[in-house]
Amino acid sequence: MKGTLDGNEVPVYTGERIRAVRLLVGISQTDLAASIGVTQALISQIESGRRAASARLLDQVAEVTGYPRSFFESVPPDLPPLSLRFRRKATVRNSEVHRVEQLVAETYRVVWQLVRDRGRYIPPSLPLASSDTLSAEDIESLAMQTREALGLDSSGPVRHVTRSLERGGTVVVPLALAETDEDGETVGHFGVSCWPGAPDPAVVGYFEGGTGDRQRFTLAHELGHLVLHTRRRFVPDHEDEANRFASAFLVPRDRALEFFATHVTLRDLAQLKAAWGVSIQALIMRGNQLGLIDPARTTSLFKQLSARGWRKNEPVRVHLEAPALFSKLLEDRFGQGASGYRRAADALGLPAFVLGTLAPMARTPSRA
Repeated sequence: MKGTLDGNEVPVYTGERIRAVRLLVGISQTDLAASIGVTQALISQIESGRRAASARLLDQVAEVTGYPRSFFESVPPDLPPLSLRFRRKATVRNSEVHRVEQLVAETYRVVWQLVRDRGRYIPPSLPLASSDTLSAEDIESLAMQTREALGLDSSGPVRHVTRSLERGGTVVVPLALAETDEDGETVGHFGVSCWPGAPDPAVVGYFEGGTGDRQRFTLAHELGHLVLHTRRRFVPDHEDEANRFASAFLVPRDRALEFFATHVTLRDLAQLKAAWGVSIQALIMRGNQLGLIDPARTTSLFKQLSARGWRKNEPVRVHLEAPALFSKLLEDRFGQGASGYRRAADALGLPAFVLGTLAPMARTPSRA
């Protein structure tokens, strides 16, 4: 459907797309209006649908934002309410929430288009919780069923969380905004998941920065949302449930019973971290969660962590994991290297440098 202004036909939904690009680049209506020489009132009217955008105005917006013209003709698939979930700090600003929501919506749009066109994509086949309420035992059981569904050993370490998700049909995407905190993490955000359910694709995103053990827990946490909350949309403690799932998925209960059968020290926990790719803090919480470490001992261990400066900088390095499925989908369709990114940018409506951060190939393109 198209409307007209100044004799040029443009899609009527371009107001929504102008708002979308503003959110993605982090600028206000006033800033955008000033950069293209129009009034803020005009931008407001276009975004609200009260006026249509001219083709010339869209060309100007594309030029100043660095987004291809095709972005303004791309329509994201409808996502059911609450199918998009964040793991973030409570202090994050609403403006940043909206910005991340838009980034994930555009990421999902591109993934959806790629798997639709490919035709060979098989969506995740995961156990899905459907009961109104879940007990701790239910979540433990679902975590073990998920291991089985992903072809993982029932009691060993998950060697590569990212690859396990991708083999099971979940597209894993590194996400980035311009701002990072003192630990190198994107401000306020850890992970995000989006899955309306089969036959649509599932996307799990993580924000770059931080450590490998934190990345792995974040991915397991988001996998928990897919399993626990795809059918159960209104859950009071969905973050708590996803944390419980992640712990059970990464450290099965039977093995945890072995670990904590005797008095454990921080040195013991550091050795477990090296073997399982799970942080010392998460291991302590897993023991406490199962009633294997009492509250007093839990407090004591965390005080020892703080005294050694390990709350933010634990010993034992866990390597970051690199996703591959999204890059493979792009390469299959558009080819490798910078030329592949350029072809993808025009077809998918996202700049080559944005695609390069979402789906890093052998060589990430510059903004030029």
